[in-house]
Amino acid sequence: MSIVEMWTQLGSAIAGLMFVWAMYDRYFPYQLRGYVERYSHKLVALVFPYFQIIFDEYTGEDIKRSEVYAAIQSYLSANSSMRAKRLKADVVKDSQSVLLTMDDHEEITDDFNGIKAWWTSIKNNPNKQSFSFYPELDERRYFKLTVHRRYREIIIKSYINHVIKEGKAVAVKNRQKKLYTNNPSKNWHRWRATKWSHVAFEHPASFDTLAMATKEKEGIKNDLIKFSKGKNYYDKIGKPWKRGYLLYGPPGTGKSTMIAAMANFLNYDIYDLELTTVKDNSELRKLLIETKSKSIIVIEDIDCSLDLTGQRKPKKEEDEDEEGKDPISKKKKEEEAESKKSSEVTLSGLLNFIDGIWSACGGERIIVFTTNYVEKLDPALIRRGRMDKHIEMSYCCFEAFKVLAQNYLDIESHELFGKIQNLLEETKMTPADVAENLMPKSEEEDEETCLKKLIAALEEAKEEEARKKSEEEAAKLKAEQEKEKAPKEDGKEKDNGKIKENDFNSNGNCKSTVPSGDN
Repeated sequence: MSIVEMWTQLGSAIAGLMFVWAMYDRYFPYQLRGYVERYSHKLVALVFPYFQIIFDEYTGEDIKRSEVYAAIQSYLSANSSMRAKRLKADVVKDSQSVLLTMDDHEEITDDFNGIKAWWTSIKNNPNKQSFSFYPELDERRYFKLTVHRRYREIIIKSYINHVIKEGKAVAVKNRQKKLYTNNPSKNWHRWRATKWSHVAFEHPASFDTLAMATKEKEGIKNDLIKFSKGKNYYDKIGKPWKRGYLLYGPPGTGKSTMIAAMANFLNYDIYDLELTTVKDNSELRKLLIETKSKSIIVIEDIDCSLDLTGQRKPKKEEDEDEEGKDPISKKKKEEEAESKKSSEVTLSGLLNFIDGIWSACGGERIIVFTTNYVEKLDPALIRRGRMDKHIEMSYCCFEAFKVLAQNYLDIESHELFGKIQNLLEETKMTPADVAENLMPKSEEEDEETCLKKLIAALEEAKEEEARKKSEEEAAKLKAEQEKEKAPKEDGKEKDNGKIKENDFNSNGNCKSTVPSGDN
């Protein structure tokens, strides 16, 4: 048979198949096609030695992107750059690196303990053209895994778990950290509306630049490392994989900077929870469920976010307090209640959020509270087990000053350091105020000018503290003198106003002291 005859017969066969398919597609009853396809798949399966697994991009009723699909995509991105012929590029980590992934309808081969597996990236476009607010949902994307059926058990029990684990590790390594904030619940009901909005987290803070004593910083870093590697330990002791930190101290002592340094150190996302926009305890739990692992949940200024300190007071006692208040204080209280009435989050709900059954959802989370007045918080809110580690962010010490001097002036020592050390031991100044004085305000200011400026500020603060102290002592002495004088005056008033028993007649009426001759 010549080549011409072979091509002629092949063309005739293809034309015949096309004619049969056209007749089938046009005239064969639609109700019977399901049976034909089902039995044709069974027929192919008898002779086809491979089995296939499909991983869709969107699953579930909420049309939520599958975490398994994302993990597989990350896993294949690490293996596809050297094997795939067509790749897609995506920029990650604030435009500092490029992530290469498989293009649509591309196939690569993976090897697992000598077993060959084929991964195919597939995208099916919708058959009909129509306008859609969410066109990405009309397109079906999925990965297809093809393996010889003799390795079915190994693939299902070991290989898929290996792919997901490695893919999540690659995603964490390549991801851009994010800063989340919770959306008002009125925006939750829109199609595919999210409970959290985010931006790229780009805060440059680190423990190296944090103004704090070195010993304390090392202790916090060791605690964070121990937590991040403690999954098996937390499983063994039967506790959720989470840890609470309470940061307290005066304003300007670096509490927010500490949170940023923790996030950069662990490569965690930050969820900044605004309690005043949360309607009730149920919404608080929903927000918790939506947070991801490897994250820090932050509630800043917990003492003034909501009125959580007075909810244990009995109603009778609250009524008595309201009656005893003056009108101005009562009106102020009503205005505060009006501003917070949109949120019905209770102390009990917040406690369950931190340490209840729902807190075990997810895992590998850090919960951070910050406050300027730790004494205002309910003891149950900050007990060990909820806030496991209490960190006092205090005034600037000399060791913290040296860190700031290195950061702002690039100097490790100077002849003025000794005087500054003495002043810091005698004066309270926050790291924020120290940093502001150390920061050069013009090109003409050198390190010595900035150090002298700091010394002047410290001396001024020292004089102010001394003045306030003398005023407080004078006020205290005056109060003690008035206290000693008060009993004598009270006794004299009582004697002058006292009515003796013999001043009353037998009828109980007061006797007249006017002589009878004058009546």
